[in-house]
Amino acid sequence: MNKLSLWELDWNEIGQAALDTLTMLGTSTLFTVLIGLPLGVLLFLTSTGQLLQQKAVYGTLSFIVNVLRSVPFIILMIIIIPFTKLLVGTSIGVPGSIPPLVIGAAPFFARLVETSMREVDRGVIEAAQSMGATHVQIIGRVLLREARPGLIAAITITAVTLVSYTAMSGVIGGGGLGDLAIRYGYQRFQTNVMIVTVLILLVLVQLLQMLGDRLVRRFQRK
Repeated sequence: MNKLSLWELDWNEIGQAALDTLTMLGTSTLFTVLIGLPLGVLLFLTSTGQLLQQKAVYGTLSFIVNVLRSVPFIILMIIIIPFTKLLVGTSIGVPGSIPPLVIGAAPFFARLVETSMREVDRGVIEAAQSMGATHVQIIGRVLLREARPGLIAAITITAVTLVSYTAMSGVIGGGGLGDLAIRYGYQRFQTNVMIVTVLILLVLVQLLQMLGDRLVRRFQRK
């Protein structure tokens, strides 16, 4: 078994892998929020008893979200390889990891957004309606504002989930710490590489959770 001490590790390669992971995490989180937030809001608005109640629309969107959430991420990455190649020109490396990360996380985030919206006091929405607020005003000034702590918590949970997804993307050559752990820690039996990558991922998750918790406390109504 080829074991290396911490001093013999290629820290430049580990640093580059960590940077790749942060790039994948940041980019995929951004696009996940951009896609999942309006999808989650639409799910809430078209559900029974809400402003834009449409059972057919809600049923269709809910079905699509449930299907995408049900597919294990590693299988999803393989299934959409042709789409990924069409979209970014490659299915490997950092660019090839972004589409499956977003497709895998956006439905999950959308459900969290819907749940956060349901926690908004119905009386606040009715008060805005009685004052003549439009649907756009209710969404922007009432729903999103009142659900802000829940939305921040949802982004935090999604980002933490994406950390594990980025690691799994290494199975198909997605780059980052996951790819490094598989190539060296698993295939070449360099256990110290595996340990270091896991520790970096643990620290990243802890930092994300601490930041998210702090923001939730800041925006939570007292």
